[in-house]
Amino acid sequence: MNLKNLVMWSVIIFLTIGLYNMFKNPQLNTRATNQIIYSDFLNAVDNGEILKVEIQGNNIKGVYSNGNIFTTYSANDPNLIEKLSNKEVNISASPIEDKMPSLFGIILSWFPMLLLIAVWIFFMRQMQGGKGGAMGFGRSKAKMMNELKDKVTFNDVAGIEEAKEEVEEIVHFLKDPKKFSRLGGKIPRGALLVGPPGTGKTLLARAIAGEAGVPFFTISGSDFVEMFVGVGASRVRDMFEQGRKNSPCIIFIDEIDAVGRSRGAGLGGGNDEREQTLNQLLVEMDGFDTNEGVIIIAATNRPDVLDPALLRPGRFDRQVVVSNPDIIGREKILKVHAKKIKLAAEVNLRTVARGTPGFSGADLANLVNESALLAARKNKRMVTIDEFEEAKDKVMMGAERRSMVMTEEDKKLTAYHEGGHALVSFNMEGYDPIHKATIIPRGRALGMVMNLPERDKYGHSIKFLKSRLAVCFGGRVAEEIIFGKDNISTGAGGGSGSDINQATQLARAMVTKYGMSEELGPVEYGENEEEVFLGRSVTRTQSVSEAVAQKIDKEIRKLVDEGYNKAREILTNKIEDLHKIAKALIAYETLTGEEIENIINKNLYPNDKQDLKSDDQEKISALGAMGLKPKIVH
Repeated sequence: MNLKNLVMWSVIIFLTIGLYNMFKNPQLNTRATNQIIYSDFLNAVDNGEILKVEIQGNNIKGVYSNGNIFTTYSANDPNLIEKLSNKEVNISASPIEDKMPSLFGIILSWFPMLLLIAVWIFFMRQMQGGKGGAMGFGRSKAKMMNELKDKVTFNDVAGIEEAKEEVEEIVHFLKDPKKFSRLGGKIPRGALLVGPPGTGKTLLARAIAGEAGVPFFTISGSDFVEMFVGVGASRVRDMFEQGRKNSPCIIFIDEIDAVGRSRGAGLGGGNDEREQTLNQLLVEMDGFDTNEGVIIIAATNRPDVLDPALLRPGRFDRQVVVSNPDIIGREKILKVHAKKIKLAAEVNLRTVARGTPGFSGADLANLVNESALLAARKNKRMVTIDEFEEAKDKVMMGAERRSMVMTEEDKKLTAYHEGGHALVSFNMEGYDPIHKATIIPRGRALGMVMNLPERDKYGHSIKFLKSRLAVCFGGRVAEEIIFGKDNISTGAGGGSGSDINQATQLARAMVTKYGMSEELGPVEYGENEEEVFLGRSVTRTQSVSEAVAQKIDKEIRKLVDEGYNKAREILTNKIEDLHKIAKALIAYETLTGEEIENIINKNLYPNDKQDLKSDDQEKISALGAMGLKPKIVH
């Protein structure tokens, strides 16, 4: 494409220079020509100053005795030839000829118009991606993937076994369609892959094509809609026409919600370009025979906004849920990605999988990649468990900000704040174990306590949620007990994601959504309701009576106060443990859950920490940590 553009612009520049020179110096071929009047011509003839003339009709071109060239126009003078003969002037004559212009002359005369047309074609090709020429607006942008390049099979997809089983039937149909048609069965015309971002929907679609060994067309939902009315519908028709020519094949539409949103929500009755494209897609899906072997697979993480007609039987009549993997699935995904890096023998991927609940396939791939980058940065030949732990902390809690300057007062306050969270969490029965506590600033937080569940959880009890409320207030209560109410910092507040915000939102959900209030009962008071307006999902507040709203606020305050008082009770009774954890955090900056448990129950401190930097490089003994204040290097 770059070579074509270069040639085109070279031709344009060349013609422009030639045209410019032609119009700038039109007298190059007649630079010595002098236009004279007829009377002066007769006087020159009488004076014998004319050497020769060339007569063509009434146009006369001649040469003076001194060699200068002149031209003139004569009337019908019958005595002109006689006068010239008497003066012995060399005479030549020729009739007027209607000469056809040369090809080059035609090109030059039409050059401005041709130039405008060429520029218009060039920019229209650029706007349309250069496909199909200037008039190729309606051509499909679907690309056929190369089977030999980056071929993906089901062996490259892990952690979504149920989804693989669902789509394997499509592969069997593409390989042996008669197996299904013998009994009168029909393969679903379309399969919709639904799941959160990063769970492997696109990868699964590529694996279907790789296993079936059929042409695989891929296109994004946003590629259908353009600024010109009717272009999207034309591209849908062209895409299905390509599919029929290459059947059996798979057409994969990624992010179909860009074109498949519910109709009737736009301005002017919803008759816009996107809805016309959707209408054409609906007609095409329900208009071709499944025996042609064209199967549509689409992916989205917003199935709630799709048009109902798109999900009815006969179109996307099979929905395959691609969810986040469980611990077994995470281990399989880690093994797939770990094949590309050099792992140390000590790395147990099952342990890494256990510590990454809620991670999607993309998160796990990023975790493995970050671990490899960290090992390369440290000039290691293999990736060890330390790099996995560091990468996991970076992905889950953010990158360390060791360059941030904190005073001793700020460091002490942060240590007691995080120590309060850790101590309350440690003493709440049934709550998730502590994974790590740190006062090293990460992301936007000055410190944090990370809890990891022992297993994958799919629901939480009232007891667990109330424990979560108490843990949220552990930091604020610790500041109040140690430094007094007048010295409480803004660490527990600060907007979305803060301790107070998390506690308030959790208590509100317990009352209005989960039915965990005895006063209000198992009734959902959905204060926020999503609906589609102008093609977008917006939030509308439902109205509740004043009496009910007061009861909701009262129950929320009751749960919040209960969590706050529980945190105060624990920290007041365990004040010595709070001092231990806080002083250890000041000394070591980062403590694991096991180290916190040893400090509380066994009064045992770690012998060696990478984060510890003392002036004399002396290792702190198990019982001597309380008396030492090592210098922390950030």
